[in-house]
Amino acid sequence: MTDHHYIEVHNLVKNYDTGKVKVCAVDHVSFYVEQGEFIGIMGASGSGKTTILNILSTIDTMSEGQILYDGIDISGMNEEELSDFRQKNLGFVFQDYNLLDTLTVEENIMLSMILNHEKRTEIERRIKEIADTLRIDDILDKFPYEVSGGQKQRAACARALVNKPKLILADEPTGALDSKSSAMLLRTLQVMNKELGATILMVTHDVFSACYCERILFLRDGKISAELYRKDMDKRDYLNRILDMQSEMGSEDIYAE
Repeated sequence: MTDHHYIEVHNLVKNYDTGKVKVCAVDHVSFYVEQGEFIGIMGASGSGKTTILNILSTIDTMSEGQILYDGIDISGMNEEELSDFRQKNLGFVFQDYNLLDTLTVEENIMLSMILNHEKRTEIERRIKEIADTLRIDDILDKFPYEVSGGQKQRAACARALVNKPKLILADEPTGALDSKSSAMLLRTLQVMNKELGATILMVTHDVFSACYCERILFLRDGKISAELYRKDMDKRDYLNRILDMQSEMGSEDIYAE
């Protein structure tokens, strides 16, 4: 057993200096993520949730603090090391799929494995396993423009998962989807988490999306103001607790977006 958490964030600070004024977007935030967890970060617009996601994803840099992925400290890495780390360890689920229309669904999914010089047999085995679980095995030879939005989003999930990343980062993944596609995407993330063992961190302001997370961190003015574990609550109780937490954080947070 290791004596560290799978992912650890220690005293994370992000300051933006606009010249006239210094803004502290993230103010000494610390939290951990265990392997196999599905965790959510909620907060109003400007609460710092997207900044935290961007720093975890190595797209943005931190002003102070430390982030450890399975004991590996990314805080002091240079641009090249970060790019390599991102490629090998992180998976992303965006609102707009980011699939390449000139490649088939299968080629889109295998692209990152090819960049990582994985063996052909391993690539094929892994794609089959994920395609079966996410129910896209019948569209692998189609191009993204030939399949539905829901299928595209599942293909994007498969691509995020195929490298066996340490962490999958989802930024408002249901933001551009209708309610039926949203529910399908959230169930897909749940399958990735429960059946394929993916560790997922999702940033959202949407209460229904948050219901799928086993644990939620509530962010306010760059600080974690509360934490909620689902444990054995049923969906309705959990939803109501999330709404309660949001209103405790101040009514302006519910409407701000």
